[in-house]
Amino acid sequence: MYPSTTNPPVGERTRWALVAVLAANMLVDALEVSATLVALPAVGADLGAGAAGLQWLVSGFAAGFGGLLLLGGRLVESLGRRRVFLAALLVFAAASLAGALTDSLAALTATRVLKGCCVALTAPTGLAIITSAVPEGAARRRAVSLYSLFGATGFCAGLLLSGLFTGAGWRWTLAFPAPVALLLLAAGARLVPRDVRGTGGGAGVRGGGVRGPGRHAAACGAALTGALLLLVYGLAHLAGPGREPARAAAAFAGAALLGAVSVAAERRSPRPLVPPVLLRHGPLLRSALGAAALNGSYVGFLLIASLHLRETGRSPWQTALVFLPAAAPLALSALHSARIAVRLGPARAVAAGAVLAPLGYALYPRAPDADPRWTVLLPATACVGAAFALAFTALHLQATGGVPARLQGAAGGLYQTFVQTGAALTAAPVAALYTVGRAPALCLVTVIGAAGACVALGGLVPAARTAAAPPPNHP
Repeated sequence: MYPSTTNPPVGERTRWALVAVLAANMLVDALEVSATLVALPAVGADLGAGAAGLQWLVSGFAAGFGGLLLLGGRLVESLGRRRVFLAALLVFAAASLAGALTDSLAALTATRVLKGCCVALTAPTGLAIITSAVPEGAARRRAVSLYSLFGATGFCAGLLLSGLFTGAGWRWTLAFPAPVALLLLAAGARLVPRDVRGTGGGAGVRGGGVRGPGRHAAACGAALTGALLLLVYGLAHLAGPGREPARAAAAFAGAALLGAVSVAAERRSPRPLVPPVLLRHGPLLRSALGAAALNGSYVGFLLIASLHLRETGRSPWQTALVFLPAAAPLALSALHSARIAVRLGPARAVAAGAVLAPLGYALYPRAPDADPRWTVLLPATACVGAAFALAFTALHLQATGGVPARLQGAAGGLYQTFVQTGAALTAAPVAALYTVGRAPALCLVTVIGAAGACVALGGLVPAARTAAAPPPNHP
């Protein structure tokens, strides 16, 4: 996602120690969502918050992540990978500790938004550091695979750790990333190479002045994040007992205004955060929309299940175990997901996953008095887990496969912004409907998942035509 810079060469042992630190940080980033999902009911019981308020802990993190991701690339280019990575780790640790100590839901939500912004900087920057520090070839492929594996297993790790910590108190669940982040910060300060001037003229230059990201880029990133948060606020007040049409309308109007500011800043910028050509790239946009629907419905489904399981007397540990089939397939297949997608064909893998996801949502019990047993829950969570394992990597391959090499970074940033935006904008209406009943909330999740399936199935026709077309020199 970020422009390349040249780093000083590092020794073999130091290089793999660096990879281990960056991969461990990716694991911490990935477990943030799953750990919070398991802890939500306990947070609500202690702070007196309902589903509509608790969803902010999920959507706020996703909005911070998605809103800052595009601007984050420019910040790293201006300030340097090392400086941004280490500073984001420090802020992440402080926000984790502050969230664990507060008794205010609003303050806790603010820490979640801030942590999402930090992850928008550390996750892609870590991958950029790896590709710069590890020589191209087999070594880099192993490093990137390890980085991806830790990211995929982080969700499972978050479930298990939250199941353990939340039993002792939800504050432990929110606090435990802080000391881990500080340890990674200490190790990163020793291992992350210093940025030097590269052939691309990147910033973060040793011995040089620090440039800002540019006023147009800063305005676009800030406006985009604000628009996302206002959209979440408006969606949260559209349905349920907290329905307030006037507030929702005002929030949507504010989001539209900030969206217009973001678009205007992009048009006036000599270097837009998103090159205009990408906005006309059909496979990229189709895959990004499909990924947004898949991730949004997935997070919404787990939010519903977390609240429901606690209402039926399940402990945090039991909730974590119920969620495992929805998370384990992606972790187990992480090292082979690209091979699976290529063998099936990205469009077919995406379509299979997009069909399995709404099937899993439909299988979850909807009756108001349903007391879900393991035998009832397993088919639903297993379908959802298989959907993610099949579709998630394939969606990324389909999104960036036809993009020119010089635009790969920008395309990846745009794609990931869609992924996080899907989660941010789904959790709010799902939680609002959950206050009315579990069935309406599950219906919305199923509709969103089905919409993603339609987008993915639409990709089969052009893919099939491309496969059937003769090569250019065919007689």
